[in-house]
Amino acid sequence: MKAQPDADKTLNMILSRLDDMKAEETVTIDLRGKSAFSDYMIVTSGRANRHVGAIAENVAKGLKETGITSLHIEGLPNCDWVLIDSGDVIVHVFRPEVREFYNLERLWTQGPTAAVKAI
Repeated sequence: MKAQPDADKTLNMILSRLDDMKAEETVTIDLRGKSAFSDYMIVTSGRANRHVGAIAENVAKGLKETGITSLHIEGLPNCDWVLIDSGDVIVHVFRPEVREFYNLERLWTQGPTAAVKAI
């Protein structure tokens, strides 16, 4: 399945902004064929709440500058975990402890498993 050219441009812009802001342990998960709601998911970390907030605000600013105005952002008041949904690309910015707790990478990168019937 091929991503939309705009999705690839959006992905590259976000990754560039994350690199500029010194985001840590950035992982890109290809959701094409796994999800109908988005092409890519990015999971990254900031060192502390202020860093998480600064990263998220910088990415949101970049998205708005490229013409993506229908952003959905959650978590900015606390900055433990900020979600930025731009449609084609979803970005999760975590504090390291929160990221470890939720472990979204494992959830989305493991293959499907068969349900086990309880006896």
